[in-house]
Amino acid sequence: MVHLIYLTLGKLDPMALYNNEIELAIKAGGEILSHYKDASVLVSTKADDSPLSSADLASHNVITRELSQMSSWPILSEESLSTDVTSRHTWGTYWLIDPLDGTKEFLQGNGEFTVNIALIENHQPVFGVVHAPVLGVTYWGAKGVGAFKRDKSGTDTAIRVRARPTDQSDWIVVGSRSHQSDDFKHFMQRYPQASIVSMGSSLKLCLVAEGKADLYPRLGLTSEWDTAAAQAVVEAAGGVVVSWPGLEPLRCNTHLDSLLNPFFIVGADPLPSFA
Repeated sequence: MVHLIYLTLGKLDPMALYNNEIELAIKAGGEILSHYKDASVLVSTKADDSPLSSADLASHNVITRELSQMSSWPILSEESLSTDVTSRHTWGTYWLIDPLDGTKEFLQGNGEFTVNIALIENHQPVFGVVHAPVLGVTYWGAKGVGAFKRDKSGTDTAIRVRARPTDQSDWIVVGSRSHQSDDFKHFMQRYPQASIVSMGSSLKLCLVAEGKADLYPRLGLTSEWDTAAAQAVVEAAGGVVVSWPGLEPLRCNTHLDSLLNPFFIVGADPLPSFA
């Protein structure tokens, strides 16, 4: 476990580690806000046609610089060099970050974007922080500690997935109201009475973690840095993140040739029957 590693090496205690990373995510969020709603912010389009902004790079730079000063563990970021991506399969413990999750939301100016920092150990997110700079909220969770929502004043409130209501008409499912994929529509045929709530970036997982939604079926492509931090929050809050349709726990760094996640489902444990 990560806290044992730190105690063995005589370094930071676990709560100091967690608080350092929370403060770093908030600091990176401040870097992003300095570029927010700037007409010249778009730098380029990446090979996968996703946008890259000066805010992505500013957040990446501050996080990687300070993480490298805090520990010797490797760092994998969405904006990392290809050499980091190809060497990652040798790593047992490493930082996995998305310096700006939801660049499209950032460019649209709707505020639903986040800074994500996760600590991965043996393929499992054991700590994660998801900071939403515009909304002024920070979600964080750690294995064996719990999950929390931190407000602008720095006050932590414990969060927990909610017990799923018996009546499906009371269920809340996270998904797009206006751009539903065929896979999502097919999935929702099981729950025609459920309400659908929309949210950007990894905040979708956090809605489940804090008990404001019951299910999040992600039936589209994501990368590991998109989800790892929020997955740590969900699992620390008593929820599960499992592949669909296999229902196996989502894990990181298990494929040499790809950082893509399978489709997945987020919810309280146990999940409903999908028969």
